[in-house]
Amino acid sequence: MNTLLLVEDDAAISEMVQTYLTNEGFTVVPAFTGQEAVQRFATDTYDLVLLDLMLPELNGMDFLLSLRKTSYVPVIIMSAKNSESDKAVGLGFGADDYITKPFSMIELLARVKAAIRRTTQYKNATLPDVPAIVRIHEIEMDLHSFIVKKKDQVIHLTSKEWKLLKLFIENPKKVMTKEQIYYSVWEDHYYGDDHVINVHMSRLREKIEDDPAKPLYIKTVWGIGYKLGEF
Repeated sequence: MNTLLLVEDDAAISEMVQTYLTNEGFTVVPAFTGQEAVQRFATDTYDLVLLDLMLPELNGMDFLLSLRKTSYVPVIIMSAKNSESDKAVGLGFGADDYITKPFSMIELLARVKAAIRRTTQYKNATLPDVPAIVRIHEIEMDLHSFIVKKKDQVIHLTSKEWKLLKLFIENPKKVMTKEQIYYSVWEDHYYGDDHVINVHMSRLREKIEDDPAKPLYIKTVWGIGYKLGEF
């Protein structure tokens, strides 16, 4: 049974989501403020976080930034903010998915199951005949412990950023199209929405590149996609 942390200050929405997901077999722990969410996450383990953005005491974005310093738990943002910029910021700060209010419970359930399934498959994946440590220039990637270092300094990546970097390191001479990237990392069909890929790629470059404006590790191949840099 998976345990979810539901961070939502609207009591009616919280109760509705909690009741529905509980009936679907999940354990749902509610938190109504950002500070309460911080306290709950510090004392218990969760398989996924459902996060509203407009929260008292500590807003959702600040909670997410704090969370990503110590945890890669999947996070789905639930927000009435539906602009492209709001979604870009949420995904850029480390969220795995973004669902806009009002949403159907069926869609929410599908997204929760998909996020947990991806994380479970990722953790349980076996790596036969694959070295534990792979290196590209100054970056070292441990495929068993999921630790990434640059110049011996740990780089904290989200699950999507990890998958992106791993995809390029495992395909060093291949130009990856956006269709291939989306299918490999998001495990879904690509419908021409560059925004999600661009946001995650930008965040990854900010973490691994000396100068994100002049990337060396992940190069843009204009009109096609991206490829690993050559050193």
